[in-house]
Amino acid sequence: MTMFWLLLTLAALLWYGSVTFYVAVKGAADIREMLARLKSRDRER
Repeated sequence: MTMFWLLLTLAALLWYGSVTFYVAVKGAADIREMLARLKSRDRER
């Protein structure tokens, strides 16, 4: 039974880590794109 909980805990940590990494990468890309758009707006004025 201990092995079951160990595997379940490791699977949950792996899932949480991968989701966190995915959100961080996508969020950074979105922020870069947003800042580039804002910068180009400032140049137009």
